[in-house]
Amino acid sequence: MADAGNRETLATDVLIVGAGPSGLAAAIRLKQRHPELAVTVVEKAAEVGGHILSGAVMDPVGLDALIPDWRLKGAPVGPDVTRDSYHFLTQKADFVFPHALLPPQMRTQNGVIVSLGDLVRWLGEQAAELGVDIFPMTAAVDVLRTGDGPVRGIITGDLGLDAQGNPKPGHAEGIALEAKYTLIGEGARGSLARKIIGDFDLARNASPQKYGLGIKEVWEIPAERHQPGKVDHYLGFPLDNATGGGGFAYHAENRKLYLGLVVHLDYADPTLSPFGEFQRFKTHPAIAPLLEGATRLSYGARALTAGGLQAIPDLAFAGGGLIGCAAGFMNAPRLKAIHNAILSGIGAADAVGEAIAAGRQHDRIENFGQHVLSTGIGKELSGVRTLTPLWSRFGTLLGALLGGVDMWCQTVLGFSPFGTQRWSTPDRSKLRPLAEVTPRQYARPDGKVTFDRSSSVFLANLAHDEDQPVHLRLTDPAVPIRENLPRYGEPAPLYCPAGVYEVAEEGGAPVFRIHAANCVHCKTCDIKDPAGNITWVPPEGGSGPNYSGM
Repeated sequence: MADAGNRETLATDVLIVGAGPSGLAAAIRLKQRHPELAVTVVEKAAEVGGHILSGAVMDPVGLDALIPDWRLKGAPVGPDVTRDSYHFLTQKADFVFPHALLPPQMRTQNGVIVSLGDLVRWLGEQAAELGVDIFPMTAAVDVLRTGDGPVRGIITGDLGLDAQGNPKPGHAEGIALEAKYTLIGEGARGSLARKIIGDFDLARNASPQKYGLGIKEVWEIPAERHQPGKVDHYLGFPLDNATGGGGFAYHAENRKLYLGLVVHLDYADPTLSPFGEFQRFKTHPAIAPLLEGATRLSYGARALTAGGLQAIPDLAFAGGGLIGCAAGFMNAPRLKAIHNAILSGIGAADAVGEAIAAGRQHDRIENFGQHVLSTGIGKELSGVRTLTPLWSRFGTLLGALLGGVDMWCQTVLGFSPFGTQRWSTPDRSKLRPLAEVTPRQYARPDGKVTFDRSSSVFLANLAHDEDQPVHLRLTDPAVPIRENLPRYGEPAPLYCPAGVYEVAEEGGAPVFRIHAANCVHCKTCDIKDPAGNITWVPPEGGSGPNYSGM
């Protein structure tokens, strides 16, 4: 937390950090209801949508509430979902769950397959038409706050610093953006949200957030194998029963196949590689035939929230609130978050708009959380609140079965036999020592269906000036070799999906290297490092991936 100092200070009415679905929804709603307000959105990517990655099958309920005529306005959505199937994979077989046995909480009415990046770009255009000021290439690096006072805005990052933090030619100091209220919509494990949650003790009544790592590729597949609107979700292979997560294959428009794997980051085996498991997933007989003669177009990775209702912190702080995945509104069993992100932006905008209309600023909006959760988010997440903890506790097979029983009990009988289960330990604490596991081995990539990290990261269109301060901070640089290596084999090179971390040898001794220019901003290291020693902070504005069609 910092004050403005000698920086240039600009003022606005409402400041929104993050031009994702929640941030842009909040901006649009504010201008719809209060066109006189000055609304400003800052986005660290080079362009709106550049860092956006999602599956994505969208429940349209959020967009319906925000822009009811979104189809007439030309929202860039793909085909309507025509078939939504759930599968369990063994190493060779594929078993499809009978649709009638799926609890209603697992089903999506009127689902639409979308590129969330394209949809967010369109939402940015709608916001701009209403008069919202959107500033891409603007990284929010700190919160504007004096002492223990309220949040009054943010401080943007400097441009043009070298690796040692010294100004280069063309250096521009960051500015202070001050607002009556500030909404934090950075996505999962955002750097400012992390600070605010800690400094305001917002998670005091919540269980630690659970996370997953989602890895996604976009393929162009032959027309004879493409079935627009077909949606498949997979449990089982390649993950073992003790490792949560699952795969997906969505047949989007124009022969596109959205293919991905989510691995829950509470896994225990330090030799597990989510990237390696994704390559294995593509070799399964249910998946590999889809990719024969296909072309891989894009690759990306992103952490996602999976804790559900029990892990949502207090949403309001003095001077603003948390929205979207910065707070954690994903329905993990359904693998749906876009609609709740949009709904959270709507609820937050209504709360902030009412407060400003009453002449208030910089205070804590007591009914902020009620505004957000009453949009339908609270009811939806309450209905699936048992599945993630049951899955984590009992494994995939028994956990999913018990979760299904619970959801049916809630639907038919109106109560949950398992109640609201809580947990007290973060994902990073679940790793077992290397000596207690049998190390996993991953096959060499074939360059056709399976690939290495370097060729994959190339498709993320990364842009990092290597002569800038490293944005992956080690609290103690000695910890990776001194503690993590002997105990866990130093898992960072395995859990990172982008080849950022390396254990090499210099002078006969191991050294830990960080290749920050490879970073796709997934935040996994900030979540999974067993020592809690790595902190992700925003690099220079405009750095990172520039996803296309994700």
